[in-house]
Amino acid sequence: MIESNCEHSIDDDNFTFLSNTSQRSTNNFEIDNLANRFEKKTATDILKWSIEKFGNRVALASSFGAEDVVIIDMMVKIDKSKTKILTLDTGRLNQETYDVMDEIRKRYSISIESYFPDSQQVEQMVRTKGFNLMYESIENRKLCCEIRKVNPLNRSVASLDGWITGLRREQALSRLNIKKIEIDPTHNNILKINPIADWSEDMVWEYIKENAVPYNKLHDMGFPSIGCEPCTRAISKGENRRSGRWWWEESSQKECGLHIDISKKK
Repeated sequence: MIESNCEHSIDDDNFTFLSNTSQRSTNNFEIDNLANRFEKKTATDILKWSIEKFGNRVALASSFGAEDVVIIDMMVKIDKSKTKILTLDTGRLNQETYDVMDEIRKRYSISIESYFPDSQQVEQMVRTKGFNLMYESIENRKLCCEIRKVNPLNRSVASLDGWITGLRREQALSRLNIKKIEIDPTHNNILKINPIADWSEDMVWEYIKENAVPYNKLHDMGFPSIGCEPCTRAISKGENRRSGRWWWEESSQKECGLHIDISKKK
């Protein structure tokens, strides 16, 4: 049984975090101490703390993959009134992704805040680079990701004190060292909360099955990782789960830019 009800509390009496300001009272030492305590807590414990601490100033940024629907189910069970879900509609998603968005919205009677790319940026990009620019170079692909995903995410979290992700350490080499709670220097030093960082893929699917959580049907078609339709394909048995993303690129660390720490870029 995954994530049974827990009564554990997270002692954060000494933790202070100023809302919506660059003058955060939190420092790296404080966050490291909190992260160390969180490491032993369950995803439900962490989400409960996040929701109680920040209310609607914390949100899940969801692409509606398997990990994200698990977190949505947990959040709703903790406090539906404070469950805030953001999503990035790039304009190039699979129909199955829109289907699960509506299924989640209706199943839990919650709203989903959808953020779109700037139309002028998209129009200019397509006029100068073409409709399928992502296949021509890594630079073009990253430009497309930046305009369609990164910039909308920046807008969506600008007024928040924290954002929640479905990142797991075993997903990719670039995610091996993520913590369950981190400072996000890319977004004005708000908190980045990764409640299922230590989960395995089996744990994700066990939770989905035990709780009858709606999920993206592309997963049943061999898509472990789902992004935009032109940039995602099904994988074969034995392939790395991220090999279906930007499969034409020769790289072991593929990211769209949503989870790049600018403080570590040279």
